[in-house]
Amino acid sequence: MNNQRWLSQNFFTFFITWGIFLPYWTGWLVDAKHLTVSHASVVMGCGLLARATSNLFFFPTLAKYVHNKRLITILAIGSLLTALLYIPSTGFTALLIVTILFSVFYPALLPAVESSAATLVQYGNIHYGKSRSYGSFGFVIAVLIISMLTGVFGKNIIFWSMIIGLVGMLLMQQLATPKELLVVPTKEQRAKSLSMKTLWTIKGFPIVLFIVILLQGAHASYYSYGYIYLEDLQVDPFYMGMIINIAVICEILYFMKADTLLTKWRSSSLLLLAASGSSLRWLLIFLFPNVWVFIASQTLHALSFALAHFAFIRYLTKALPKEQIPNAQGLYSALAMGLSTAILTFLGGYLYEISPGLSFAAMLICTIPAIAILLMTRKKYQY
Repeated sequence: MNNQRWLSQNFFTFFITWGIFLPYWTGWLVDAKHLTVSHASVVMGCGLLARATSNLFFFPTLAKYVHNKRLITILAIGSLLTALLYIPSTGFTALLIVTILFSVFYPALLPAVESSAATLVQYGNIHYGKSRSYGSFGFVIAVLIISMLTGVFGKNIIFWSMIIGLVGMLLMQQLATPKELLVVPTKEQRAKSLSMKTLWTIKGFPIVLFIVILLQGAHASYYSYGYIYLEDLQVDPFYMGMIINIAVICEILYFMKADTLLTKWRSSSLLLLAASGSSLRWLLIFLFPNVWVFIASQTLHALSFALAHFAFIRYLTKALPKEQIPNAQGLYSALAMGLSTAILTFLGGYLYEISPGLSFAAMLICTIPAIAILLMTRKKYQY
């Protein structure tokens, strides 16, 4: 199979399920499994902790002993089997245990596919942004389809759609896979990447990782309270999904051109632009609390999220050896896409009760330091 097509299809298939899980899973626990909102929040919070732990330890360890195709297959099977445990589970304790088990396998599929992408990019002739745009497109499709299906079939369709999506992810691994992803790490490579100590010694890596932790964590208030904020602005629920999807559409447009846009820029320059765009985004929402400014700020998602993500992937493919990519992806997924967002969600929630705008303005405590760190370190570490 064409490497570009394989990567695009796997991104698309995974993000179809991500578009089911991320926006709708908490609501499904409340409506279909009859948890209270507070209990569902605890369950999902523990799931986030399990996700971070899995991405830090389980995923990188497994990646040292199997090739990429088998890694994705194992995670897909584990996700499907643990998801099926939701069927007989009722009550807070049972659903908590199942969610923790599910969170060990399912979210690890994201760094697994991203690691495959980074490996293929290193071998050449692959446009990462082009394939990643298919993932964003899959996310948009899932959000729109599930919103329609729940109106017809009820909230249980969320669970069964996830099961179908996971089966699709598993079936995708039965197709021909690029030979670059069928290489099993050798004993020498395992010894080299047995711990993450070597990773931390790579020039500039700790700095770059910390910057993307700040930039991705800065989306915490937007992810958790964006819909609520639109409700406070008295936006018709019919339009809310469309407004939120503006950000994802801009993300898609950027990823489609990412491989040919700003190609001569270093990763530090891309991250500086991302941090500046992110700062402007949250400042606009704070200063001008109206729906039109919020809509305009959605276009900056192409900078605050997509550009920051692409800059980190570019850094990985240029600065890291192949055997360290799973470690780096595990750290990124656990810390930048998980823990930092979870921690800042608590701060955003506290400030939102005082004033909704403050919740967004607080994210400047991440973006402004990121700009300062970039300006102070980019010449020294040449990243």
